[in-house]
Amino acid sequence: MSFIVGIDGPAGSGKGTVTKKVANELGLINIDTGATYRCVALEAINRNVNIDDKEKLIKIAKEIKIDINPTTEGDIIYLNGKDVTKEIRSKEVTKIVSPISSIKEVRYEMVNLQRKLAKGKNVIMEGRDICTYVFPNADVKIYLDASLEERAKRRYMENKEKNIDMTYEEVLENIAKRDENDKAKEMGALKIAEDSVIVDTTNLNIDEVVEKIINIIKEKNCNLNEK
Repeated sequence: MSFIVGIDGPAGSGKGTVTKKVANELGLINIDTGATYRCVALEAINRNVNIDDKEKLIKIAKEIKIDINPTTEGDIIYLNGKDVTKEIRSKEVTKIVSPISSIKEVRYEMVNLQRKLAKGKNVIMEGRDICTYVFPNADVKIYLDASLEERAKRRYMENKEKNIDMTYEEVLENIAKRDENDKAKEMGALKIAEDSVIVDTTNLNIDEVVEKIINIIKEKNCNLNEK
């Protein structure tokens, strides 16, 4: 048996940070689905594959080996045995990950991987289509949102902390384009599942959001206890 919590939402809505904190509080395994697509993008860069070369990108998705090691400090992402946790967050990867993740065959490969990673475990997963496609029968479905400006501000500050060189304007433009692309995807489009609980985080701090999410989860499973 497993207990699945799905958190969807646009880029910069706080999904990643909130998911890690909730996972630590409730003892859930946090699987970063976005990292799997970023690994495909990074390998495309490593192999000098153009993002318009669909067949080669599909081949990469089928060939690469991705492992995720969850720790209290966050997930450690391995691509073909190498720690790429920081590399997959680079400006170069960020610019190409959305169109690559729009390729249906790439999504098939990554979704199968994500389902295998979650099998038989109590997990919390965040992404764009967790509640609508990856785990449509998730026990808890949550949609995090925030204004475009607030999301850009958060991502800009996050990048600064990680020494990723992007201006606020670049981040804002990137997220706006990402929103358009994610909502228009033929498969795995960003949308709100009918039974998702919507949480607007624009005017909430991280601790307030985490508390809200934990309360929503515990309403569904009172056996999950905070550490």
